[in-house]
This record gives sequence, structure tokens and C-alpha cells, in this order.
Amino acid sequence: MGVEMTAEFRNLPSVDRIVTDERIRSFEKTYSHELLVNVTRQRLDRERSSILLGRQPRTFDDIVASVQTMLLGLERPGLRPLINATGVVLHTNLGRAPLSREAMDAMEEASRGYSNVEFEVESGKRGSRQSLIEPIICQLTGAEAAMVVNNNAAAVLLGLAAVARRKEIVVSRGQAVEIGDSFRIPDVMRQSGAKLIEVGTTNCTYISDYDHAITDRTAGIMRVHSSNFQVVGFTHDVAIEELTALGERRGIPVLDDLGSGCFLDTAAFGLSPEPTVQQSILAGTALAFFSGDKLVGGPQAGIIAGGKAYVDKLRKHPLARAVRIDKIRLAGLSATLIHYLKGEALEKVPVWRMISTPMAVLEKRAVAWAEAAGARAEVIEGESMVGGGSLPGSTLPTRLVRIGTPRRKGQNLAQSLAQKLRENRPPIIARISDDALLLDPRTVFPEEDLAVMHGLGKLSGEIP
Repeated sequence: MGVEMTAEFRNLPSVDRIVTDERIRSFEKTYSHELLVNVTRQRLDRERSSILLGRQPRTFDDIVASVQTMLLGLERPGLRPLINATGVVLHTNLGRAPLSREAMDAMEEASRGYSNVEFEVESGKRGSRQSLIEPIICQLTGAEAAMVVNNNAAAVLLGLAAVARRKEIVVSRGQAVEIGDSFRIPDVMRQSGAKLIEVGTTNCTYISDYDHAITDRTAGIMRVHSSNFQVVGFTHDVAIEELTALGERRGIPVLDDLGSGCFLDTAAFGLSPEPTVQQSILAGTALAFFSGDKLVGGPQAGIIAGGKAYVDKLRKHPLARAVRIDKIRLAGLSATLIHYLKGEALEKVPVWRMISTPMAVLEKRAVAWAEAAGARAEVIEGESMVGGGSLPGSTLPTRLVRIGTPRRKGQNLAQSLAQKLRENRPPIIARISDDALLLDPRTVFPEEDLAVMHGLGKLSGEIP
């Protein structure tokens, strides 16, 4: 280490000097002295690392201001509400499915005090949290039995561990996919203890490929829904009905990872057909796995439905305890599924309310937004996406507010305007295309329109 760098280290303020500064001492009303010391040390460690990289050392006031920022950041909740004007209904980065009022009320009630999460009020004996939701899932899907865990990755992992540990699972090569965030089917199988046997090719797999791969080591056949991509052109897939017929003939179960999961006919809304859970169960799958927080429109959960003998295996597996759902999400998911039982999902579940919004409503709202944004805003035709790894390549026609912005010496003004919308309270998240800012009313709740128009109104003076 050079003499000059050593001097810069020596000139850094001491922890005590920073902590006793009046600007930092004011935080003692909120935090302990020990916490102030720890945060200050962390900030000084970062400053030393910066100096080692050859950067100029910060002034004392800059370091104090940075410690203040770190302390204020601790006070702020990590999760903040925002307005999704991107047009992506199930936006993974923005929390996927918004919940119905009934689901939120049920979650609040479950969190307010004690509940019968694992207690039978009538008998006074210990109960099972699965018994609170299993009848609802069975009524919806036609399955003999069901259970819920904390997400669909956990559901698949539990299913494979219980059914196929130290045995083989046959999967089409085109379905040995990565769903997202490094979640890969082959990796999940390895973690479960099952051995993956790939058959067919990337684009074509036939029933004979599965049949020829079955041996006395085979524990089952698995179909994996390619939730976030499409293979187009010369392709061939095997229908779930063919797979279950083969499974019945060869005496092995068929497992079906449906990904998003769906109870409604997506084609009725102009979207690509999505396999429904009911179709999978009717075809005779032993276990179907799907998410609770995508097309179902509830809180994060993994739902498992199928034959009682197989679901019972999963219930008894040690991993079931590690991946079980908590009482709050259990309450929200139950309330969401009841919307489907009552036939009110289109009116109550926000995901489906957004998907089914009439074009005339979208246009009327877009016009009001454009007027608030000023002269450079216009209403154009566009497309919304379902997102969240659901219905890849399938879009919904919509109306967009487009704010055209010229480039200034290489600077994209649309990026600057998008940032200003993110700094709004609440933040408004838009998208950018061809140097223009785009906002889609489909994914914005009507009660948020005034906030959007207010945010756009503040931008109008900054748009040349």
C-alpha cells in the first residue's frame, strides 16, 4: 500500500467523531448507540474499499450524509406500493397477481389474532391446515385429494421427492426447461433424488418415445408446461390424454407441471389456449402442480391436486413440513378460489378483471390520461401482455398513451420522464419503446387514475 493511500486512510474520520455528530446523534431517539456504531463502521469500510480502487476520498460531510441515508433507509419499509402502467398483467418484478378485496380481508383477519389453522373447533383436537382448503380445490378441479405448499417450485420438488426418489422420471427433451431465475427442471429433479430420462428432440416428441424409455426403474412420466417460451414451426407434442393412457397401460403415474395453472378458458378472451387444471385431472394425471399467484390470481402458493394415494405420499414426506404454506397466504388463497366456485372470478379476481376489460373502457381512460399529459401525448393502439411466465407470445389489444420525446445530444428524454414517474408518490411504472413513453390503463386500477393523471400533469411542463 502506497504512502499516499495510507495517509488517506489515516485522514478518515473516526467512528466516534461521526456518531457524536449532531446529525447522527439525532437518530438515538430511534436506534440504539450500538446500531449507529455498526452502520458507521459499515460506511467507513465502504470508503476504504473505494480508496483502494483509486477513487477520491469523500469529505466528512459527505460521509455523514451517507450514514444518514443508510439510517433513513432502515426506517422505510422495503416493499412500497406502486402503479403498474406497463401493460404486463402478471409482472414478476412488480409482485405478480394483485389480490381481490376478499382475499386481502381474509389475510388481514387471519393475521389479526389466533385462528383454527391446525385445530378442529368441533372436536377440540389437533387438525390439519390442508383440510381448510382441500375441499375447495377438489370441487374446482375434480381431484380426489389436494394440498398446498409455499410455491410451485416447492410443489414439484416435493412431488418428485415423494414419488421418484432414486428412480427415473421420463420427460420430453423439449420440456427440460428453465422457467426463470435459474429454476431448471433438470436441477430440481437432481435435488429431489429423481433421475431425468430425456426422450424425443427439442421440437418433436412422440408417444412411442415415452413408451420405449419405460423400464423397471421408471417411477413416472412428467409433462412440463413451457410457461415462458414457444417452439414454432415443425413441432409435435404428446397430449396429456395420450400420456395418461400410456401410464395406465404401463402401470406408472403421470405428473403434470402446469406452471401458471388456469381454471378459465383463455381462448374466450382472444388468448392462446392454456391447459386447464380441470382438463389435466379429467385426463387422469396422478398429480398436477400449479401456481397460486399467476393465472389463479391469488397469493404465492404451490397447489397440488390429484389421486388420494399420491397426495397422501406427499403429505407424509419430511419435505412437506419444510415447504408448508403459512396461515396468512392460506386464508388469501382460499378466498381467491372461492371466487371461482361462485362463478365471480371475472368480477372479483383482479387478473381476470384486467384481462376481460372492454376496449371502450380502456380507450376512455387512455384519452383522459393523454389530456392530462399535454400536447405531446396521444392515444394509440397497442398490446398488453399477460406475463409472469404465462401465455408466451399471446397478447391482448389495448389502448396506450404515447408520449413522444425527441433525443437531445444522445440523451433519451423518455428515460428521464420514466424516471420522474418512478419518483412520483406513489411511483408510476411505464415502459419505453422507440424513444417514446408508453402507459397502458389495462394494468392500472380505475381508482388509481387520478394519481396517474396527476403524475402525468407534473410531466407536461418538462416535455418540449
